[in-house]
Amino acid sequence: MKRFLPVLFLFFITGITAAQNGILSGTVTNAVSNEPLPFVTILVNDTLYGTQTDIDGKFLIEKMTPGLYNISFTYIGFKKKTIYEVQVTNAVPLALNIQMEEDAGVLDVVTIKATPNDKTDESPTSLKTIGTNEIQRNPGGNRDISRVIQSLPGVTYTPSFRNDIIIRGGAPNENRFYLDDVEVPNINHFATQGSSGGPVGMINVDFIQEVAFYTGAFPAADGNALSSVMEIRMREGRKDAAGGTTTLGSSDLGITLEGPTGKNSSILFSARRSYLQFLFDALGLPFLPTYNDFQFKEKININTKNTLEFIALGAIDQFALNTKDDTSAYQKYILDNLPVQEQWNYTVGAVYTHYRSHGYAKVILSRNMLKNDAYKYLNNDESVSDNLLYDYTSTEAENKLRYTEYWTAKGFRYSAGIQYMLSRYTNSTFQKIPFGADVLTIDYQSKLFTHTYGVYATAAHTFWNVLDANIGLRADGNSFDASTRNPLNQISPRLALSYALTPNWSINANTGIYYQLPAYTVLGYRDSLGTLVNKENNVTYISATHFTLGLEYRPEKNVRFTLEGFYKIYDNYPFSLRDSVSLANLGADFGVIGDEPVTSTSKGKSYGIEFFAQQRLYKNFYGILSVTFVRSLFEDKQGDYVASSWDNRSIIALTAGKKFAHDWELGVKFRYSGGLPYTPYDVQYSTLTYVWDINHQAVPDFDQLNSERLKPYHQLDMRLDKKWYLDKVNIDVYLDVQNVYAYKVQLPPILDVVKDVNDNPVLNPDDPSRYQVSYIDNESGTVLPSIGVVVEF
Repeated sequence: MKRFLPVLFLFFITGITAAQNGILSGTVTNAVSNEPLPFVTILVNDTLYGTQTDIDGKFLIEKMTPGLYNISFTYIGFKKKTIYEVQVTNAVPLALNIQMEEDAGVLDVVTIKATPNDKTDESPTSLKTIGTNEIQRNPGGNRDISRVIQSLPGVTYTPSFRNDIIIRGGAPNENRFYLDDVEVPNINHFATQGSSGGPVGMINVDFIQEVAFYTGAFPAADGNALSSVMEIRMREGRKDAAGGTTTLGSSDLGITLEGPTGKNSSILFSARRSYLQFLFDALGLPFLPTYNDFQFKEKININTKNTLEFIALGAIDQFALNTKDDTSAYQKYILDNLPVQEQWNYTVGAVYTHYRSHGYAKVILSRNMLKNDAYKYLNNDESVSDNLLYDYTSTEAENKLRYTEYWTAKGFRYSAGIQYMLSRYTNSTFQKIPFGADVLTIDYQSKLFTHTYGVYATAAHTFWNVLDANIGLRADGNSFDASTRNPLNQISPRLALSYALTPNWSINANTGIYYQLPAYTVLGYRDSLGTLVNKENNVTYISATHFTLGLEYRPEKNVRFTLEGFYKIYDNYPFSLRDSVSLANLGADFGVIGDEPVTSTSKGKSYGIEFFAQQRLYKNFYGILSVTFVRSLFEDKQGDYVASSWDNRSIIALTAGKKFAHDWELGVKFRYSGGLPYTPYDVQYSTLTYVWDINHQAVPDFDQLNSERLKPYHQLDMRLDKKWYLDKVNIDVYLDVQNVYAYKVQLPPILDVVKDVNDNPVLNPDDPSRYQVSYIDNESGTVLPSIGVVVEF
């Protein structure tokens, strides 16, 4: 009998979840004035559920069966709005705050026109939106937005455990992230300073309402980006009662708490702690990472005309070497060249919104800071001070003010804003590096204060109810030097057009010039005399000119097809004088990028075509197919265009899932990528004794920049979920398996040197100035299963 108890319990739980106690409520308001909209028709698609808002714009639907639903909102004179995959449960009443847009194209004819979330006046192309359920269930995504977007067109997938976001052939440092209008410099743990990315995301998916991901056609309000902008919208905390979510995953434990703080306010708070270090120690890996993160949001609805939000995001990352486990050549190699690193960062901000009858204004105040420490001793022996090879301490702090206005008048839609930022950068660097025939010691301290400012304006109008046009202009400046100080040198015009060929077909286009300031590591680099070297080198803003043309087809609800072509032209990219390589080829590795002398002389280009097909949840099925063909080229030191480090040429991603009876769900994700180029080693130089004694790793031969290429690689991920919707709690148990068929990709072999029984390098008998060469096989790819439990109460 005992063996049947678990089965009986499962059926008992399944029976309980059949109860129809789900509650869906909320408020519908005018997106411009925030005035409540009465008598809005609300339909739960493909069901008999439906209602209307009352005179205060509020609605309530009770006794719903738990599950995912698509909700449509229609109102005469406004664009129809559909919210996809709304999760209704017995335990937690769901409240939606919906903002609807007036249909400016309506004149004397009464129509209800759909307004998809993945298309705006400024961004009719290159915009994709992702909901919280899409993030949570993504196979192999580990509830991490940086991994989930790898299913979208134009996003490069690499055989690495890092979360570098590489878009349309651009480098990882060309992206910007916003959390409820507050800029967050990086959204990953163990970030690469001067770039972005890291192995684990910081954003708590339980906070997310929707993510807007732009791979081009960036909003004019979001400056300083060349490849992508990610706008993350967080939901509000519960207002009916206190609640929360606990998450136990394969690498961390997290908790989210929420509830009302007053009649018209609520909070969300989360904390997470990893236990990867214990797993890595048990597996005998050479490094032991630990990460912690915290997230907070409070929303105060002062009245219908004024709201106030407070947000915070922070992380503490620690890293230790596992020197007791150095049994293999690979582990010894990693321990020889990997520095010890500790890092912390935070972002805090406040957003005040004031609504008027035909517009609104926002004031956004924020501060963010990063502290990055790293050091390395020869043979990891810290007892001898002369063994110090690398000692790095740096901080970045930014204080920002943004003011934006949006208003409508006579069928036109306008926006304008100003921005200001006071930043402080500090750096203390000691490093020994081989340079030519000598060992160069870099030893400097730097402190740099800069003022950054920007202004923008846009105007949009719908002509003849078929043509949406948006024109914008932005200008940016920075106090770094005379060139960057003048905003007229960074004028950023942009134009977006969308023409409805039929109700289902449209042609969309966008063009613009975008500017990005080089990283603080570049701007703040000094020599031993204290000279700002890159100021003397006339380093300036990087520019990228985008051209995008697309065709879109929406045959029926929940279905979308797009075909887009793009062309990007880069100018003034930082070019390393030390290594003679564009910094556009760097960034997808740990460490620091840009802490060296450079010039703004590098040029590049990328171009390609993308196909995207999406079936949102319909009759318990969903799927996404994206196919990208891309070329990414940058100049080498001879001025010739060669493949960049992100030129993988072809990318295919297919994600699909099916919901079954009794709340089972199965999802699969297949990804294919052409092999990325890489630069071969300079073996003769790398194995010189004085070079190897400092580096303990090979030096790339940039005379052969990206002349070799990896083989294509692919991976299949699967995820199985079982959910229980109880009266007081929701439970989700999942099994996620990455790389199901254990595909292994051969990475460039690791250049090492022969060592004796005491682990001392062995001299080359034919050339005593060098060590004997050996190679370590560098293969990546293993089956990675993980089990998780999510409990919502």
